Amino acid sequence: MTEETAREPSLLDAIIPVVFLIILLTTSVLLYQDESSYGPNQIALILAGGIALLVGWKNGVKWRTMEKAISRGIGNTVGALLILLMVGALIGTWILSGTVPAMIYYGLQVINPSVFYFTACILCAITSMSIGSSWTTASTVGIGLMGIASGLGLPLEITAGAVISGAYFGDKMSPLSDTTNLAPAITGTDLFTHIRHMMWTTGPAISLALILFLVIGLTQEPVQNNISVEGRLLILDQNFSIGPHLFIPMVVVFYLAYKKYPAFPTLMFGAILGGIMALIFQQATILKFVGDDGLMRGVAMFKGVWTALFDGYNSQTGNEEMDSLLSRGGMANMLNTIWLIMCAITFGSILEHLGMLQKLVVGLLGLAKSTGSLILITALTCFGINVIAMDQYIAIVLPGRMYRIEFERRKLAAKNLSRVLEDTATVTSVLVPWNTCGAFMSATLGIATLAYAPYCFFNILSPIISVIYGYTNFKITPMEEEEVAAE
Repeated sequence: MTEETAREPSLLDAIIPVVFLIILLTTSVLLYQDESSYGPNQIALILAGGIALLVGWKNGVKWRTMEKAISRGIGNTVGALLILLMVGALIGTWILSGTVPAMIYYGLQVINPSVFYFTACILCAITSMSIGSSWTTASTVGIGLMGIASGLGLPLEITAGAVISGAYFGDKMSPLSDTTNLAPAITGTDLFTHIRHMMWTTGPAISLALILFLVIGLTQEPVQNNISVEGRLLILDQNFSIGPHLFIPMVVVFYLAYKKYPAFPTLMFGAILGGIMALIFQQATILKFVGDDGLMRGVAMFKGVWTALFDGYNSQTGNEEMDSLLSRGGMANMLNTIWLIMCAITFGSILEHLGMLQKLVVGLLGLAKSTGSLILITALTCFGINVIAMDQYIAIVLPGRMYRIEFERRKLAAKNLSRVLEDTATVTSVLVPWNTCGAFMSATLGIATLAYAPYCFFNILSPIISVIYGYTNFKITPMEEEEVAAE
């Protein structure tokens, strides 16, 4: 059977693998609960991909062709996988160097628990907007904030929600962000026109999120820990040489990110710099970490940094809570997340290559009768592709291409479509456990995606507000107005 005889998939063909995946993932969560991301979900994705392959084979598509599509899909995510590995290395050396402990040490003394979530969200928003990266923000400032929250006895799920809400607001509104540049490029609008138009939905969304974080902080009682804040400060003092100079690696990484150096070498440099800082300022900590292996002092120091890079830091303070907080990082601890991403991309690549994603999108387009329903369908498509294809870039590009003609046909300005893409595809990616963004945030912050998702208020409110604007026709710009303004 030749490739030329391959048949286009029917709507039923496209639906079958998706339904099968939903059933398997639901079963996985019911059977394994919080452990579902450590193997069961991966099996569900691979089995669902197998069903899609059978459908493709039935339609005359050769295995070799589908294999190449899978390889291309995974190849496109190699950059993200390398970044994930380097984030693991960075966390390991930043704890060993005292950078993360210093963030926790000073944060415990200056941040009021009542306004912690509010402060965390604003801090991450400012950081992310200045460097244009939610991932870098979460893996640097976010890690420190998670440690501070633990020390203050605050729920880590809500803290992760505040970190992610702020990080994605800044990422979405920054002209340095790749998704903020991608959405207008796909739809054919100007970058700064796109950013200005987003303010109408993004402004209310972040304002409501901040209000919610403030209310929760003011009404919530911190959990009583086995150790006081003063006790935590004492433990940090006893196990690390604390000082403001330990923030140097973070400042350097932020500077490189601001200058738009590629993420992987930036994080690699940050991880190596953390190791150098550890060798200079945390020699006693390294020797305690390595243990008495009979090695020469210099060799033992080198081994400690090397171990932190690949296996993370293993805290030995003698306090269970602090050891749990500081035992983090290492490339090896990111391998499960990489496994999840590769299985997810395998499934999404098969569906995209076989034309099943396009078939689903075209099927939905027939339901869009009004401007409001068109924006709703676009939003649902973006979120659906984040679930099915597991990649926010596909969730921006595919609906952007498919719906651009329909927005033009209805005389709607291109900036309306670019705004919907960012209001939904960009921010909801982090709410899906097997999406590259959801998997990254879970691995980096140490909180299961489904645990922090209810508290990602900005990410939840953005698509809701966007759809409301569509149905009320508020700030929906006709094409004629855009053309007059451009002249």
